[in-house]
Amino acid sequence: MRVLMPVPDRDFDVTEVAVPWRLLTEAGHDVVFATERAGTRPACDPRLLTGVLFGQLGAAEEPRRLYEELTRSEEFASTVGWADLDPEAFDGLILPGGHAPGMRQYLGSEVLQRQIGTFWELDRPVGAICHGVVVLARARTAAGDRSVLSDRRTTCLPKYMERSAYLATAWRLGRYYRTYPAYVEDEVRAALAAPDPQFARGPRVLSARGTADDDTHAFVVQDGNYLSARWPGDAYLFGRRFCEMLEAAEGA
Repeated sequence: MRVLMPVPDRDFDVTEVAVPWRLLTEAGHDVVFATERAGTRPACDPRLLTGVLFGQLGAAEEPRRLYEELTRSEEFASTVGWADLDPEAFDGLILPGGHAPGMRQYLGSEVLQRQIGTFWELDRPVGAICHGVVVLARARTAAGDRSVLSDRRTTCLPKYMERSAYLATAWRLGRYYRTYPAYVEDEVRAALAAPDPQFARGPRVLSARGTADDDTHAFVVQDGNYLSARWPGDAYLFGRRFCEMLEAAEGA
């Protein structure tokens, strides 16, 4: 099955892109990357490869290795353009996140939001992780009167995580961890018809991550054909669950 994964030209999260890519390709699916302009070779947030602050807070070793493999893949160098997408040509959609300034190109694109709104109406598997949920919060239904997420259960980057990372690093990195003035959780909750029952923050965690072998600390929310996750620490569980959703859709 073909899975679309839009990304910005730069600054996306290493783990949230590389881990789902690897799990999907290992399961036999094709991942198609899309950038604003076709043929752009995208690049992750470089701080996540070397460590955000004093060598810490970056991606774990395995996702970094997977990203290096991804950069050598044919699909990573053959991106399609957002405006040129045919949503019906894809069986699934994954919206990864990231928080560095380059993400605004992707999070704020009205062209991409329209394409995603069209894909949403096809009722095929959609997954979003961390800041990627913001794209869905901003995408509109066919009638254009509400967010596509308005009646769905979801999670995203919790406010306490975003605030903690910002406060711990602002003295050195400024607003690196604050993509927008509004917190991700606040924008996503504002898109929901009933925020309190629909939004799930998950268990409180600041450092422990789910891994390739252990999902103890991972958390995802599935509502029908929609899957969401909070942060890179959920990426392995997110990728596995999305593969299951594709298999279920294929067998339906």
